[in-house]
Amino acid sequence: MILVALLSSLAASAALAHEVLPAIADMEAVGDRLELTVEAPLEGHVAGIDLGAVEDTNAAPEAETYDALRALGAEAMEARFRAFWPEMAARIEILVDGVAVTPDLDGVEIPEPGDLSLPRPASLSFSVPLPEGAEAVRIGWDAAFGTLVIRQQGVEKPYDGYLEAGALSDPIRLGGGDQASALQSFLRYIPVGFDHILPKGLDHILFVLGLFFLAARMRPLLWQVSAFTLAHTVTLALAALGYVSVPASIVEPLIAASIAFVAIENILFPHLGFWRPVVVFGFGLLHGLGFASVLGEFGLPEGAFVPALIGFNIGVELGQLTVIALAFLAVGWAWRKPWYRRVIAIPASAAIALVGIYWVIERTLL
Repeated sequence: MILVALLSSLAASAALAHEVLPAIADMEAVGDRLELTVEAPLEGHVAGIDLGAVEDTNAAPEAETYDALRALGAEAMEARFRAFWPEMAARIEILVDGVAVTPDLDGVEIPEPGDLSLPRPASLSFSVPLPEGAEAVRIGWDAAFGTLVIRQQGVEKPYDGYLEAGALSDPIRLGGGDQASALQSFLRYIPVGFDHILPKGLDHILFVLGLFFLAARMRPLLWQVSAFTLAHTVTLALAALGYVSVPASIVEPLIAASIAFVAIENILFPHLGFWRPVVVFGFGLLHGLGFASVLGEFGLPEGAFVPALIGFNIGVELGQLTVIALAFLAVGWAWRKPWYRRVIAIPASAAIALVGIYWVIERTLL
């Protein structure tokens, strides 16, 4: 009953989630100024949400303020942001050859409100002066502003960095040459992949738990997880390379349906059928497209695309294995008990199925 309650509460919070995604900053030295354009929703900043501490805005104490800002027209929201800018500027850290400079606001573009269940993207432009002979900069911002992806433009071998909330970049040479090596990209993207399972990938967590609750032995569980891993690795690679592109409006409801399917199958069939790995493989193809949409939010470094992609995928696998390990620690001791299926597997699968069905309806009709 505790497990069912936990899953239900997770579903309730995630069903209306405004997921917090990384802000994407393109940086370029133009004449005597360093210009940055940041793509991100701005309502979270104005509302005062600690974007480095929450996974979706509905989990923040300022959620009501955020939703009210989301509903504002573009002109009204721009006015609110411009009033907030001096506070934000003071919390953006830019060092030019070690000297701190405060950015100037150059412009902000906010679209009219659309689907209020989704974040509203905006474009923020600011710049700092570059003294003659400036060689390198370091960039970061307050941890409350969340994760920041920095992409250097207009130079050869550009810097590309994924900065966790509050982190400051390494020195970035203005003339280029700081492109990460293959090994650096590989290592950097492992935690990025892990982060998109734990704690951010509730869809994928519930699917993996669905596999877990039918398999009362490790061997069949590993068969299923292997099929899932192989499948989403294939579509993640194909989508990231641009060979496959499926709209999120199609992929997301199907992923929700896959969660409901495996959970309902757990209830109806007491044993693992021969068809299960095939079905899991097919659903893994869908989940790979879901991972690809995450990568599409901030891209992969052009000069080390393959190592970064492999690192991301390994991070995803480590996240999945962690989910299985935690589930095993919680209820694995009861696998051999005659009441395991009745008391644990079926109620947990029912809760997962309800979440999946709700998401199918929400993502299709609401």
